[in-house]
Amino acid sequence: MANLFGYFSNDIGIDLGTANTLVYVKDKGIVLREPSVVALDTVTRKVRAVGDEAKRMLGRTPGNITAIRPMKDGVIADFDVTEAMLRYFIQKASQSFRAPPRVVIAIPSGITAVEKRAVMDSATHAGARKVITIPEPMAAAIGVGLPIDEPAANMIVDIGGGTTEIAIISLNGIVFSKSIRVAGDELDASIINYMKRAYNLLIGERTAEEIKIRIGSAFPLDEELSIEVKGRDSVAGLPKTIHITSQEVREALADTVAAIVDAVRTTLERCPPELSADLVDRGFVMAGGGSLIRGIDRLLSEKTGLPVTVADDPLSAVANGTGAVLNDLTWLMQNV
Repeated sequence: MANLFGYFSNDIGIDLGTANTLVYVKDKGIVLREPSVVALDTVTRKVRAVGDEAKRMLGRTPGNITAIRPMKDGVIADFDVTEAMLRYFIQKASQSFRAPPRVVIAIPSGITAVEKRAVMDSATHAGARKVITIPEPMAAAIGVGLPIDEPAANMIVDIGGGTTEIAIISLNGIVFSKSIRVAGDELDASIINYMKRAYNLLIGERTAEEIKIRIGSAFPLDEELSIEVKGRDSVAGLPKTIHITSQEVREALADTVAAIVDAVRTTLERCPPELSADLVDRGFVMAGGGSLIRGIDRLLSEKTGLPVTVADDPLSAVANGTGAVLNDLTWLMQNV
């Protein structure tokens, strides 16, 4: 048995997200947390930067360099660039390994077989010895510490960058899951569209994300917030500065947040009666960066009538879940 544990010591878990990628190394925890962004030379197709360095280039690159996000809505939009990005992350995380690592990757529950194969092939070409996939909501549920092996309902709502994953889990299996391609990116896009519509102000993805983080909310705040926003006037074409409030941002996010609420309600409607009874007391847990939107837990609790808890470290839930799977020898042997 000791040899088997040694055999698995080179394993890493990856949360390959639309917005950020996290890498978990067995016995070390999360060792890497960087944006899923690649800076590419448009002439030679050569990768110039990956991760944090590439994100700093978003919207600021010269004509021959473009900073792109190769993952869209939780799936691979550009295979070659995703492969290059994964190779960078895997090599950075496994520098001390004596052999190529086995990789556990979390994938959206709603992706097709072709999309799943693309992720596996990409990781294999990037240097993984063996690739094992796990549904994102399952990884998130494990990562936040839900007792998924019990014969009772455990519900997770994971709002990531590209997808919102909702699942009801019992006895180590997913009873019902729903994946919608509405999440953090859509929230950012809603803010960009609102600024253009209301103020004729053009802003980029980074600015929209900053607005969302600093004053975004889904439920009325006890004390509303405000922020100064800089962008370009779409009419005059000149730089422009305005002040907006959290109330305005809440209005901008309303339709996107409503889509997430509808998905949660749909999942609850498909839950078997016996498990629904469990949820009355247990409620559900929220994970992912989107769960940090102010008041979204209160809104979902109001709309569903259930207790809602935000995970202690929602951004790391999926990555921690892949790490827990790495330590489960039985689960790994079943998927070797």
